[in-house]
Amino acid sequence: MFNKLSQIGKKIQGMHIPVSYNIDHYNSIVEEINKISLSDKSESDLRNMAIEIRKKVKDGTSLDDVLVEAYALGREVSHRTLGMRHYDVQLIAGIALHEGKMVEMQTGEGKTLAAVLPAYLNSLTGKGVHILTFNDYLVHRDMEWMKPIYDFLGVTVGYIKEGMSIKDRQNAYRMDITYVTAKEAGFDYLKDFLCIREENLVHRGFNYAIVDEADSILIDEARIPLVIAGSQEGEENDLARLSALAKELIRGTDYAIDQNGSNVYLTDFGLCRVERLLGCSNLYEEPNLKLLTQVNSALFAEALLKRDRDYIVRDGKIELVDEFTGRVADKRHWPDNIQAAVEAKEALNKKSRGIIMSQIALQHFINLYPRIAGMTGTAKTSANEFHEFYGVDVVVVPTNKPCIRKDCSDMIFVSKEAKKNAIIAEIRKAHEKGQPVLIGTGSVEESERLYKELHSVGIEANVLNAKNDEMEAEIVAKSGMYGAVTVSTNMAGRGVDIKLGGENGERRDEIIAAGGLYVIGTGKNESRRIDNQLKGRAGRQGDPGKSRLFISLEDDLMVKYDLTKLVPLQLYPEDKNKPFNNSTVNNELNRGQRTVEGYNSDVRRQLLKYSFIIEEQRKIVCSKRQDILQDKAQLKILKEKSPEKYDEVLVKYGEKTMYEVEKQLTLFFINKHWAEYLEYMNYTRESIHLVVMGRKNPMDEFHKIAIEAFSEMLGDIENDIVSTFERVEITKDGIDMEKEGLTGPSSTWTYLINDSPDQFSNLPHLVKAFSTRASGTLFSLSSIYKKIFGRKTITK
Repeated sequence: MFNKLSQIGKKIQGMHIPVSYNIDHYNSIVEEINKISLSDKSESDLRNMAIEIRKKVKDGTSLDDVLVEAYALGREVSHRTLGMRHYDVQLIAGIALHEGKMVEMQTGEGKTLAAVLPAYLNSLTGKGVHILTFNDYLVHRDMEWMKPIYDFLGVTVGYIKEGMSIKDRQNAYRMDITYVTAKEAGFDYLKDFLCIREENLVHRGFNYAIVDEADSILIDEARIPLVIAGSQEGEENDLARLSALAKELIRGTDYAIDQNGSNVYLTDFGLCRVERLLGCSNLYEEPNLKLLTQVNSALFAEALLKRDRDYIVRDGKIELVDEFTGRVADKRHWPDNIQAAVEAKEALNKKSRGIIMSQIALQHFINLYPRIAGMTGTAKTSANEFHEFYGVDVVVVPTNKPCIRKDCSDMIFVSKEAKKNAIIAEIRKAHEKGQPVLIGTGSVEESERLYKELHSVGIEANVLNAKNDEMEAEIVAKSGMYGAVTVSTNMAGRGVDIKLGGENGERRDEIIAAGGLYVIGTGKNESRRIDNQLKGRAGRQGDPGKSRLFISLEDDLMVKYDLTKLVPLQLYPEDKNKPFNNSTVNNELNRGQRTVEGYNSDVRRQLLKYSFIIEEQRKIVCSKRQDILQDKAQLKILKEKSPEKYDEVLVKYGEKTMYEVEKQLTLFFINKHWAEYLEYMNYTRESIHLVVMGRKNPMDEFHKIAIEAFSEMLGDIENDIVSTFERVEITKDGIDMEKEGLTGPSSTWTYLINDSPDQFSNLPHLVKAFSTRASGTLFSLSSIYKKIFGRKTITK
């Protein structure tokens, strides 16, 4: 027995633990910083010290060797310019950020100020530092707020916002430190991919990034692809016809919806009916796969996506509602087929259909930085993913003052009605004694419903679910006022502290006597991290506070994942209006939440595996294209494949013209064929799960198809360069691309793909359904197998 325990102990010791609470190493460095007293130095002395530190780095001294004096200087300058002196815990966070760690700091502990020190230190190399934030409001606010420190230290700083010109973007990216949203930086990277002139590139080489609200950006939105698309003639008539067809189909007869309400499938009867209406003999034959995808998308849009819940229609456009924040999601699309299907469903006539010119998942974009670090109030629960996906570990930084917030056990009810009544009673009780209350809800619809319920019982509240980030920040800041009641959707990425009594601390003592901010959650989220973000709004900087979640067994999370099965019937309360009074129920629902977290983590992991090969191919194409654009590559295709015309042009117009001709053609056809390749792989991605019925591994098949298609694409690029070169007219100025019909799309735009309705994300379920041969599945395996392989049954 002892030997077995010893072996287990050795295994545990050998494991990599991605979370560290031990800050002894950082404390020793902080002690060195504290030994440097600069309070008696003049401003001139401090500026000279900044110049000397920069000179040391330029002469080859490592950043680690100047960290102590640089941080001591930064702390003193912050105190003199902003009146804010870094706490020791902020110094610890700054050191950990410089080391490339994911730092967990509680809400109100000063992450924005802590990030200044590593940003300043790393800017001294002259290679640039990006501080990646959650939204444009925080970008501008944080840059303007911290700018006096940077100015004093002789560090240039800028920011990027949507709508800026190429020149302004270039200037901002060439600053020592640039504040920008992760999405905007990613979009600029994609735009650089389409550049045909080097002078229009906006990014320089990536160096070091600090990611604010890191869990929201690196985990919640990591799998969301950033896309740049171009105009292409569409297929509106076909889409309208398919949308009309989907409206005729009957649930239960022609199609069925899975128990989670996340996928819809044609029944055998429905499949035959659709084929008859379309005049198509077999939707599952390879030539019909595109049509099959469009049929599925039309059915998905009709059966599962609801107007004013999943999206709104405004100014003739579809605008998605973000599942994490409950707000309208800026520049967000579903996958192209789903987006087009919803537009057809709502009879929005589009003159052109977009073709994806280039795309990159946010996760892959972040990994382009050689060094990254991040900060958030909730990192521990995602530590394994931070380490696995980004190679960074979590350091938990203690609070400056002990946290005395009281996190109460969940109140669990049988019905939503009983839960609602309990929430209103709890709000009324707190409100009557002047205690500010923040209520976190799961959706826009729920927030507005609760707001109306409160109004009907005489409780005035602010509701926070708007799109305007600046307006949101103002409402959040006021939610700590005496007697304030604020109803909000998800608090992720808000980036604003709630101070008791507001900015001026009005009636602060009375608020403290009433118990501080009371945070109420109207249900569990799919992640403990999201729940903890909400709870963390109370108890800022040692203030008193309280949090509690109110849950019902009718909540969406409970129904979607069938978590009610975890609660034994004998534990139900006799009075259905009373809460459960049993710790077992709470423990079981917490276990269910962890199971859901594990499933979502598996989905992200699965998506990473499937996108990995496309990302590696994108790197190859991007590197080659940038070398050509910046004249770093030798172009030999035309000399080798079309020597006669090559020599003719060379003699007639010279080497420079010949090089520009090949450069023009190569850049054009790389763009053209890469876009076509992405479109093909997107269709493949949406149908790859069907190979499960053929006893094949979807991942292996997807990789096989991607490798073959990529190789074919490279050959097509070369062939088109040669054939076009041999037919076009060439002058001393090269090729008139517009005259020869060799132009890209007339317009381009950027957006993000919301992949939640994509069948691809449900591959783990589909594979499991097949491997266990689950009975009664909505996905008719035998029917599809028969369609594909011409057999009636699946045999072992």
